[in-house]
Amino acid sequence: MESADEPSEGVDHHPPAPEDWPRGFGEASWWPLVTAIGIAGLYFGAALATLADGADPLVGWLLPFALIVGGVGIFLGSLYGWTYHGFVSSYWERASAEEGLDLRWGMVLFLATDVMTFSAGFVYYFFVRTGPWPPGELPTLLSSVVAINTAILILSSLTLHVAHEAIRDGHRRRFLALLGATVALGVIFVGGQLFEYYELLVVEGTGVTDVFGSAFFALTGLHGLHVALGVVLLGIVLVRALAGQFSADRHTAVETVAMYWHFVDVVWVFLVVTLYVGAAL
Repeated sequence: MESADEPSEGVDHHPPAPEDWPRGFGEASWWPLVTAIGIAGLYFGAALATLADGADPLVGWLLPFALIVGGVGIFLGSLYGWTYHGFVSSYWERASAEEGLDLRWGMVLFLATDVMTFSAGFVYYFFVRTGPWPPGELPTLLSSVVAINTAILILSSLTLHVAHEAIRDGHRRRFLALLGATVALGVIFVGGQLFEYYELLVVEGTGVTDVFGSAFFALTGLHGLHVALGVVLLGIVLVRALAGQFSADRHTAVETVAMYWHFVDVVWVFLVVTLYVGAAL
């Protein structure tokens, strides 16, 4: 019987997981921890940015700016490393896409926790609505930018669904074209939301820390972060697709990312109905 202190035969470790820890739980990896550090830097930077604003700021802008930029950089880098180490580096040695069942269930669990995260923001907004409404002068929310962005995100969900069906049927060229279109539509949506923020914050001077602004920017900002992450994930899937890593019987990563993207699409519809349309009622 093999000793617990001896390494298992046939186990090929890759950085950043030089050894099993804890033993019995599979191969350890530092990437989840590094990813959490990046997200923490982003959150701390955003929190300090609120303290750097105003006539008598408590901190300068350099620290929150550095934390935000550094956090985003660490997060994106670790996301790439985590994805490559976990799903790409040994892709060709795996038998079939059916082994990815646990990955799909992992996404289901993640989306369940994400529902709770967004629910907390909606509860805060509904709590605000129970008081006098409106709580001050509201900005112009319903605009052509919001309508176009909504149409773009719904269209991107459709193109991704058809792309997934295409690879399942073995139509590689159609899959690549529609997947590329989905990535482009996601980038356009993020650009549209940044433009909307510019209009609200710079042109109209909407307050970030007032009653309505805190709920609005918290929910739409959280959703925008999810869309940006989704674009990164779709970009990784597109690069892998161009390398020929997906086929009719190997498409688990496409299905998993599609689950995430459709979830983001549904959340946006709820945001538009609740925040944009509902605020005017």
